[in-house]
Amino acid sequence: MNKANIHNQPLSPTSRKEAKEDFVISAKNLTKNFGSFTAVDHISFEVEKGEIFGFLGANGAGKTTAMRMLCGLLKPTSGEATVAGFDVFKEQEKIKKNIGYMSQKFSLYENLTVKENIEFYGGVYGLTMEEIRPRMRALLQRLDFVEVRNKLVKSLPLGWKQKLAFSSAIFHEPQIVFLDEPTSGVDPVTRRQFWDLIYDAAERGITVFVTTHYMDEAEYCNRISLMVDGRIEALDTPKNLKTEHNAESMDEVFYALARKAKREE
Repeated sequence: MNKANIHNQPLSPTSRKEAKEDFVISAKNLTKNFGSFTAVDHISFEVEKGEIFGFLGANGAGKTTAMRMLCGLLKPTSGEATVAGFDVFKEQEKIKKNIGYMSQKFSLYENLTVKENIEFYGGVYGLTMEEIRPRMRALLQRLDFVEVRNKLVKSLPLGWKQKLAFSSAIFHEPQIVFLDEPTSGVDPVTRRQFWDLIYDAAERGITVFVTTHYMDEAEYCNRISLMVDGRIEALDTPKNLKTEHNAESMDEVFYALARKAKREE
């Protein structure tokens, strides 16, 4: 069985019961208002250690606002949530130190070398040079980047940049990595290679929280939540969601739920 099939399997009832005390993200009635506008409307969900959790929604659904709250970048209006065991209201700085983050722009400094980018991100996440050096050597070997370590990032192919950006985001071995549309604009082959990196991270126990507009990628997640107008409209495994909505693909599920939206993008 290939990795995609392995990670697309729902957790067994026994595994899910055992994981109840091992949630790395827990939200209850999490809400964010901007004046009279409710961007995120009382969402509740939990994410387990090592899970690949897809966080989907059309533009304007509220998923980016929700992610910013979970990353400690935006204070909620009300509700409760913990990330990596830390409170999103009171311990935002601790959250930032225990997560990784990668945006669709890959978050790299193109005028720095590969080596300099790795050293920079290691420092940002609080690692000492004594900790960075052996980890960097291992990373360069794992990515087969030893010969390009002194090249400027801007000279690398897109797929290589993507691998480096993701590896930098988890260089400090965080409990959770947040990926905000990380494969936007790249070709299907590069996207599939990137998901191999995600599987490897999950197998090492890193929880992956990912947003994407590619519904074929949604199929690779353990579970998916789909937001509509600031609320979680559905949350289950891809297989169960397709069965529930009598759909052959996650594209069909997405369109069935997203058409309920009343907000304008």
